[in-house]
Amino acid sequence: MLPRSPRLYNKDLAPTKVAGRKWNAYSIFTLWANDVHSLGNYAFAISLFALGLGGWQILMALGIGAVLLFLLLNLSGYMGYKTGVPFPVMSRISFGVHGAQVAALLRGGVAIVWFGIQTYLASVVFRVAAVAVVPSLASLDSNNILGLSTLGWISFLILWVVQVVIVSFGMEMIRKYEAFAGPVILVTMAAIAVWMFMEAGGSIALSTDQSLTGGEMWRTIFAGGALWVAIYGTFVLNFCDFTRSSTSRKAISRGNFWGIPVNMLAFGVIVVVLAGAQFKINGTVIESPADIVQTIPNTLFLVLACLALLILTIAVNLMANFVAPVYALTNLFPRKLNFRRAGMVSAIIGLVILPWNLYSNPVVIVYFLGGLGALLGPLFGVVMADYWLIRKARVNVPELYTEDPSGAYFFKRGFNPRAIAALVPASVIAILIAFVPAFAAASSFSWFFGAGIAAVTYYVIGERRRTYDDVSGEPIAVDSAH
Repeated sequence: MLPRSPRLYNKDLAPTKVAGRKWNAYSIFTLWANDVHSLGNYAFAISLFALGLGGWQILMALGIGAVLLFLLLNLSGYMGYKTGVPFPVMSRISFGVHGAQVAALLRGGVAIVWFGIQTYLASVVFRVAAVAVVPSLASLDSNNILGLSTLGWISFLILWVVQVVIVSFGMEMIRKYEAFAGPVILVTMAAIAVWMFMEAGGSIALSTDQSLTGGEMWRTIFAGGALWVAIYGTFVLNFCDFTRSSTSRKAISRGNFWGIPVNMLAFGVIVVVLAGAQFKINGTVIESPADIVQTIPNTLFLVLACLALLILTIAVNLMANFVAPVYALTNLFPRKLNFRRAGMVSAIIGLVILPWNLYSNPVVIVYFLGGLGALLGPLFGVVMADYWLIRKARVNVPELYTEDPSGAYFFKRGFNPRAIAALVPASVIAILIAFVPAFAAASSFSWFFGAGIAAVTYYVIGERRRTYDDVSGEPIAVDSAH
């Protein structure tokens, strides 16, 4: 066995032992029970209603995205189960032991931005609850300090601290929190939908007065499904951060099935009811469930609903926006950072970027998602083509941690030129599609263009004639609960 490098290995980056893994089908399901119902996702889905899609069209758009995500997440999840390694180490297979830093930092950087945005969205809910309980606090919500009021800063920092504390206890605490939060979120969102349905007199508006028809309707449906995949373009990359501790491939498939197509159908129904009921009541289109929560007349129920939304947002941030940058930073400085320290660094960055200034309305969300897809799609394409099509899932796990030039993943000075050659042009093309006005009609599909072009290019130029060894990482593995 080649020597392990301290620049590539520590207990957080090491493969997990098969024995003792605890993420079962329910654990995977609760990830999606939380993440699908995030405030950001509701803002996106409700924006489809505002753009002119009706009830069944929104469900179709989300359904198309759900089917694609189920397939993509299974492919990504199986990789984590087999190797037991987190995404920064997984990407060494394709990009090299040093080239993987690019992939990991890109994914981690995107997650940090979303961490800040989601924490801000939760702080808005927190402010609503605080003023409902103590009305005099409203006086602290009228000034402006770097874009937030005094009450806004207090709310944001409280939620920021709570998340940092949870992450400091590691992945096992995150698993337990997700398992607790999942049922709370599903029950709460369903209850809010039922309440709105009753407030609207037992019926809802299935569309706005400016409903789309014909070709424009179908383009928006498929664009909505594509952007739904782009939302999870971040997560399909680093899903192995969680499935590296899964009990079996079957657990991944079952958890994904109930958490993606089934749960997303429930999410879609709730979106249609909330948006349709509010539009019937006063002819306006809400931006998120937080708008509805503010109108609950009973203070106790309002506070409970706000508490549930806070539990939800923390759960989403932990799984989707905190774990990825933690591993990325640990991978960058394995001798100085562990899971806890990297979590603190990630949180500080998420604060100093003043994320509330990056978030304004659904149009901004759509453009931001398009940008994410343009960058992350090519990464996904290279990794999937390399692992499944060229290597046929054969990985020499111990050599992911060596800088020996004879190592399987050292390539040229630790970088795989073929992966970079596939990544760069695909990224350029995808970015042009996402942002150049002439390609506006195709911008929603930038993730697919990026992923497809990168995958095909890498498959053509990749080393298919080489023999790839399949070596378990058990000899250097650590316990999965850390």
